Amino acid sequence: MAGRIEDYALVGDLETAALVGTDGSVDWWCAPRFDSPACLAALLGDPGHGRWLLAPVGAADCTRRRYRGDTLVLDTLWETVGGTVRVTDFMPPRSPSEDAPRIVRVVEGVAGRVDMRGELRVRFHHGSIVPWTRSVDRRTVASVAGPDAAYLACGPGVEPVVTPDRATVEFTVTAGRRVAFVLGWRPSHKPVPPAASPAEIDAALTRTLAFWNDWAAALRYEGPAREAVIRSLLTLKALTYAPTGGVVAAATASLPETIGGQRNWDYRFCWLRDATFTLSCLLRGGYRREALEWNDWLVRAVAGDPADLQPLYGVEGQRRLPETYADWLPGYEDSRPVRFGNAAVGQFQLDIYGEVLNTVYSAVRAGVALDATAWTLVASLLEYLGKRWQEPDEGIWEVRGPRRHFVHSKVMAWVAADRAVRLARVAGLRGTLRRWQALRSELRAEICSRGWSEEQQSFTQYYGSHQVDATALLIPRLGFLPADDPRVLGTVRAMARLDDHGFLRRYGDVRDGGTHELDDLGGTEGSFVACTFWYADALAMTGRTDEARTVFQRVLDIRNDVGLLAEEWDPVAGRQLGNTPQALSHVALVNTAFTLYGTRRRDRTTVSRAAFTGSAS
Repeated sequence: MAGRIEDYALVGDLETAALVGTDGSVDWWCAPRFDSPACLAALLGDPGHGRWLLAPVGAADCTRRRYRGDTLVLDTLWETVGGTVRVTDFMPPRSPSEDAPRIVRVVEGVAGRVDMRGELRVRFHHGSIVPWTRSVDRRTVASVAGPDAAYLACGPGVEPVVTPDRATVEFTVTAGRRVAFVLGWRPSHKPVPPAASPAEIDAALTRTLAFWNDWAAALRYEGPAREAVIRSLLTLKALTYAPTGGVVAAATASLPETIGGQRNWDYRFCWLRDATFTLSCLLRGGYRREALEWNDWLVRAVAGDPADLQPLYGVEGQRRLPETYADWLPGYEDSRPVRFGNAAVGQFQLDIYGEVLNTVYSAVRAGVALDATAWTLVASLLEYLGKRWQEPDEGIWEVRGPRRHFVHSKVMAWVAADRAVRLARVAGLRGTLRRWQALRSELRAEICSRGWSEEQQSFTQYYGSHQVDATALLIPRLGFLPADDPRVLGTVRAMARLDDHGFLRRYGDVRDGGTHELDDLGGTEGSFVACTFWYADALAMTGRTDEARTVFQRVLDIRNDVGLLAEEWDPVAGRQLGNTPQALSHVALVNTAFTLYGTRRRDRTTVSRAAFTGSAS
């Protein structure tokens, strides 16, 4: 059975990633991209669905592990009766001449004598296809099925034993001995590359360390919890698909929000709503280039008819992401069904118009010129929004039930109009400005009338609802109302109804058992990590700074041993839930750190007319 979600560390090459457990097993790897089918899928089943184990004989979990400095190079240490051994895992970022991913594992004897064992079981297409595994030479193994091939190259002195469905190794390391292993993926019609020499392995490790350390050195933050901030930013970088700049929501699919439940989703895609949070996070951290690449990805992905705007896209901007069930996988701790693809791609989510416009506005403020194409996109989105904002939608939480008039969706529609007004004002488009100002005013009036409950003294989840929703905590940050407005203060107080042992659920009154009335999937879920950070932000903005810092530290304490956060947290069982590592959780961590401890700057428009290179019509 797979380990606990928090047992896994991430290694990646900016095009895909792998999860390494505390037991030395790589239980998840999609190749060649984040959204490709997994060829190691034990995370959602058992070793027979694909894994790569490398650990001391008879050992269980490691003694300790850490990332080497500010990098994605993972060192795992085992202290055994006979001696001590270290395994270093990394994935070299790909160069223009390298079109395929590689996982490199270096075993090094530290003291004494340690017997090691290894087992590789490759299973293509999410664990469903058992390839033909054969020896290429005395130290190299290839696994081939259909269009896919994986190869394992072992270091000098290690010869794998090959059976039709796996390869195993047994060897011994003493102090100072180093043995490297490389697992790579290639299209099956291409030849297996020659095994790398020890010098080439050392050079790849040096380059990988230099890449991550150089990137981390640009961080513009010196406040408390700096280690947590840089680890979160490194994780976001690792979840970036370098060829396009898109950022996937998580490296995994179908890790459950409730153990044994059916709220299991594929997060290996790029969500538009994450754009606002991600762009803000990267810009605050000093990573302008990555922020602009993310913005470029966004503009390319959403180009076209506004009616075709989707909540999420593939890493290259793909629009077709059909959701399918993997019946051959038992699921993580029997959590079924296992889903790949995401049906939310076909939902109507009104809030994404606000996210897109807010992202464009943030990019312009950062100095990105809004050319004629981008300005046409802004105008067309606003015209379309003006026709549809009064319709119900599935909302930010992508409910699989009846559409409703979600308050957050309406607030984000207001954000779209507000950011378009700001852009139009600077561009000097008076006629357009008046239309969008009227839309903005109409939205504000309706939200304050139908989204506010005098009885609850808070904004509600949707019109006519009695529930609160953690998204209302974003109202002051988005500029819809000031932080000292009585309605904001009342809404922040009402969040006590979502409190779950010091953490916040997305919605679902804890006093009622946290049940969901929005869909027919049943069950509950854990507290939501990002929402708890949003609560800390709102507490700080409303003057409750000490409470905000306490909440912030509480969430920092649930990171795993290498600083990673999943989507949710079960405060009763004391374990992480949902897909991991979750980009939104780490974005929220960075933004909250800056809110509490970063340099404070007034939120003012610094856009000049020169930022518009094609908007004079």
